[in-house]
Amino acid sequence: MKVFIPDPLRSYTREATVVRAEGGTLGQVLLDLDRSFPGFRFRIIDEQDSVREHIKIFVGSDQIRNLSSPVQPSDEVQILCALSGG
Repeated sequence: MKVFIPDPLRSYTREATVVRAEGGTLGQVLLDLDRSFPGFRFRIIDEQDSVREHIKIFVGSDQIRNLSSPVQPSDEVQILCALSGG
C-alpha cells in the first residue's frame, strides 16, 4: 500500500514522499516501514505502543489511532505531524 510521508519525517525515508509497505493492520504496516527505514516507527509510536500525541494517521479518509485496525492492500495511509508552538 502507499504511505504518504510528511516533510518532517522524510529524513527517515531518504527524502521519499511516498513509500510502499505491507501488513494486515496499521501496526504491521508501521513495522514493515521500520524494517525498510530503521527508526521511523519510533518517531510516530511511543513507548506505550500508542500513536504519539502530535501525529495523526489517516487510512483513506478515516483517522486511525488503534494499531490493530485492519488495513487493505489498496488503502492509502497518510501520516500528518501536528504543528505546535506560539
